[in-house]
Amino acid sequence: MALDSKYRSRLRSRAQALNPVVMVGRDGLTQGVVSALDSALTDHELVKVRFQSFKDQTRSLSLELEKAVSCDLVATTGFTAVFYRKNPEK
Repeated sequence: MALDSKYRSRLRSRAQALNPVVMVGRDGLTQGVVSALDSALTDHELVKVRFQSFKDQTRSLSLELEKAVSCDLVATTGFTAVFYRKNPEK
């Protein structure tokens, strides 16, 4: 699902109040990170991911996570990325 700019802007403003739920550490994108993001998106729809390592690769790793979890990358700011996936049950 491609997000239009207006909806993406609303999601970014909602995400400002959120704390990071998933952390990417020194091991990088492990299966644990992918499954944690997948379950967090199922529970919350809008999730922040904090990059504690690989800070110079935040954008590229975020794009990989987007594909791995089948979600939308809303924004990357600094060492934080925001992901969104609509939950059909909500």
